[in-house]
Amino acid sequence: MTAPRRRADAAENRERIIEAARAVVAGADEVRLNEIAKRAGVGQGTLYRHFPTREHLLAEVYRQDVDELVTAAPKLLAEHDPLTALTRWLARVADYAQVKRGVLAAVEAGVRRDLSAHSQGPIGDALATLLDAGKADGTVRQDVDARDVILLLGYLTRLEDGEWDGRARHLLTVILEGVRSRG
Repeated sequence: MTAPRRRADAAENRERIIEAARAVVAGADEVRLNEIAKRAGVGQGTLYRHFPTREHLLAEVYRQDVDELVTAAPKLLAEHDPLTALTRWLARVADYAQVKRGVLAAVEAGVRRDLSAHSQGPIGDALATLLDAGKADGTVRQDVDARDVILLLGYLTRLEDGEWDGRARHLLTVILEGVRSRG
């Protein structure tokens, strides 16, 4: 086997591990590395070569989700009107928030602070981009800013696991209706 093929295999394994971890975090009460390795179709040694600790793996899941959320904003604006882009972005926020809850519950306080610090600025900037586009075309209220919406989104973390499916997207709809311009 040549070196480039091994690197491609390693990259594929890494991505499968991250996707499996995301699924476990979003749907399980406890994050077990052996379950993640099994779902990813890799051995424990492969998992630990990529992520020496559970915190390393969960931090990467979190960072990737933040990055995907941030890069989605301009892409959505390029494809949709501002209010539709904001609506679709908020739908992604629900998925992100569910994973975020699981990650933050599974890591230690120091890691939790570092991860939160990593996400606040970029997500706020992405949200501001969407809100500003909506303000420019008159579909978003002029008196709403990214901090307002982020504070409201914070309430997603207070949902109990059993009410997530029934309430998370409903709350996002309430937020969206609150930022919509009535004029």
